[in-house]
Amino acid sequence: MAEAALPKINKPRMTKKERNEALIFYICVAPWILGFLLFTAGPMIASLILSFTDWDILTPPTFIGIENFTRALDDPNFYQALKVTLTFSVIAVPLRILVALLLAMLLDSATRGVSYFRTAFYLPSIVSSVAAAVLFTWIFNPAYGPINGFLGLLGIQGPLWFEDPHFALWGLIIMSPWGVGGEMLIFLAGLKGIPKSLYEAAELDGAGRLPSFFNITIPMLSPALFFNLVMAIIGSFQSFDTAYVISSTRAGTAGDPLQSTLFFMIYLYKKAFGDLQMGYASALGWILFVIIMILTLLVVRSSSAWVYYETEGKK
Repeated sequence: MAEAALPKINKPRMTKKERNEALIFYICVAPWILGFLLFTAGPMIASLILSFTDWDILTPPTFIGIENFTRALDDPNFYQALKVTLTFSVIAVPLRILVALLLAMLLDSATRGVSYFRTAFYLPSIVSSVAAAVLFTWIFNPAYGPINGFLGLLGIQGPLWFEDPHFALWGLIIMSPWGVGGEMLIFLAGLKGIPKSLYEAAELDGAGRLPSFFNITIPMLSPALFFNLVMAIIGSFQSFDTAYVISSTRAGTAGDPLQSTLFFMIYLYKKAFGDLQMGYASALGWILFVIIMILTLLVVRSSSAWVYYETEGKK
């Protein structure tokens, strides 16, 4: 028995106004789409292909399979770069979050000059990182820098900082909160969104400032904390310009002294444009991508245990 023919559904035709609106939409998004394909997706695909090749930029690439990835496992400099980057991230990320939160709370409680201080705290985040590196090179100068000058007033012999392998990374960690203006504004927006009635109810129940902070401020601020944490982790693993400028200026070679500031991105850059091993550098880039993705996914998966969304009424 023949099946009954399904009735044809005639789709309504677009009106001239709808076609014009669709055309305007595609014209508006075309620059972003082209930019994404040319400057993001395209280079990513190219680097993935190059990671399986031996390419010195000057001659055609040669396919070598996964040799670049296995080479990284036997490369001691790879582990040194990973160690420096992980050490920096473990200390610098919580430090940035803490400083940003403290600044946001100061601005939230201030009653006069808020606009001035907000601008002053945010301004360093838009200053060129190279300019900031030059500034901190002077601040940490062992001979005439203000840090060692202040320590000298206390009778303490200041270290050589960026010229000493034991203190070079610590100098970069100390200067890492510079430019936390973006995180500060996100925390400030979150603080402004916390209902004052919650603090008033806690005060009536006899709760002090510290219990209110941990039981009201932190849970209500957890979405902003989650966002800042993810972005800070990603940014810390991509640290390059500040460490590159400072180590090149004070130690003579990027990543020195004694590879104590050899960040992963610096090592990748040196392999790509110093040793002209673009295939190996591409493999290093994808290894870094996988590491960042795993850490980000771990934070995202753990968010259900500590991030509170008010609209959902649950963790």
